[in-house]
Order: sequence, then C-alpha cells, then structure tokens
Amino acid sequence: MSSVISHYDRLTDWLSGPVFESLALLVTRVALAGIFWRSYTTKVEEGSWFTLSDTTYFLFESEYSGVPLPADLAAPMAAYTEFFFPVLLVVGLATRFAALSLLIMTLVIQVFVYPEAWWSVHIIWVALAAMLIARGGGMVSADALIDRARGR
Repeated sequence: MSSVISHYDRLTDWLSGPVFESLALLVTRVALAGIFWRSYTTKVEEGSWFTLSDTTYFLFESEYSGVPLPADLAAPMAAYTEFFFPVLLVVGLATRFAALSLLIMTLVIQVFVYPEAWWSVHIIWVALAAMLIARGGGMVSADALIDRARGR
C-alpha cells in the first residue's frame, strides 16, 4: 500500500510542479485566445485583417445595441480587442493585462448583450481569464523570457 501512496505522491508532485503548470497555462492562454480570435474573424471582411464588415456594424446597431456605446465606436473596439489581446495571450506577453482585458470584455458581453449566457458560456471564459490573471503566462511565455532577462 505504501508503494501506491509513494507513486501517487510523486505523480501529484510532478502535476503541481512548474513544468505541468506551464503547459496548463499555455493551453489556457491558447483556449481563451481562440475563443476571442474566432469571434474577431467573423467581424472582418474575408481576406482582410482590419476592414470591418457591414454585418458587424449592423449587429452592433441591432443585436448588440445594449452596449452603452455608439455602434461605430463599439464595433471597432470589440474587433480590435478580439485581435490584439488573443495575439498577446498566444505569445504570452503581458498575459495578466491581456486576460484582464478579455475578462472585462466578457463581463460587458454578459451584462449588455447575452445576460442569459452566464452558465452556458461566460463562466468558462471568466474561469480561463481568472486563472491567467492569477498565475500569469507560465514558463512558456514571453513574460517569462522578459523576467529571466531582468534577473527575476
């Protein structure tokens, strides 16, 4: 029996160590980035990077009209947020700031656009963002490279 406990202890030590945590944080960064990146790609014209589609403006004037900003301001803000912060997350640069920004965007969506989506969708986004805010990008991130270069 002590052999089983010893194996279990070694496994849990490894799983709670920096290597596994960094891999988990990398997957978390990519997962959260992917959610918002896919949304970004629906807002721009096919084949372009930053040209918003007429449909995007229409959605912000109609379905997303609860957002307390004019549609011609809210649409580009949302699209560029969904472009910029996922890129930062994948690279692992300013991870906590990027995750906090996407958490704020999630809360805006929750409150003003889809208030019924808390348990079905948004709680997962909040959990991913909260994990990154609390733990940072991990060892496999630009943040870690910068910290090492700074001697931290």
